[in-house]
Amino acid sequence: MENVNQKMKQYLEENAAATEKALEGYFAGEDADLNRIFEAQRYSLLGGGKRIRPFLVNTCCKTLGGNAEVSMPYACALEMIHTYSLIHDDLPCMDNDDIRRGKIANHLKFGEAVALLAGDALLTLAFELAGNAVAGGCDPRVVSVIAEYAGYAGMIGGQADELSGG
Repeated sequence: MENVNQKMKQYLEENAAATEKALEGYFAGEDADLNRIFEAQRYSLLGGGKRIRPFLVNTCCKTLGGNAEVSMPYACALEMIHTYSLIHDDLPCMDNDDIRRGKIANHLKFGEAVALLAGDALLTLAFELAGNAVAGGCDPRVVSVIAEYAGYAGMIGGQADELSGG
């Protein structure tokens, strides 16, 4: 059993490193006028987290006969959606948290307005990645599923329920 645990840990770490590298690639050559927002996005998105969602996406794809080249844009999109939700969740109007992943919350480091825009930009970029993957031949239903579970029937609905005390 220890050998299985070690292999799983190694695979998680390898996938996290590959995901981190792919995520970094989406922030090359930004517009200098938007640098503060890019910096805020990178601050929360890069350099932390176990990357469980990308691991699950890439593992499912591999199990079904695909490869990371096909699944990585979706894996990155889900990680961006997750990170956007964390940035927004930490805002004073939501949970008003000061610390995320062992670092000062995005809104305290960059200000509430920049944090809000950074989260929105991550969400938008996530759907751009998923849309580009569809244009590359992937199943378009994946984008609908992502939208459904990120939207009011999923994550946003859960946050609304939390805010109402439900």
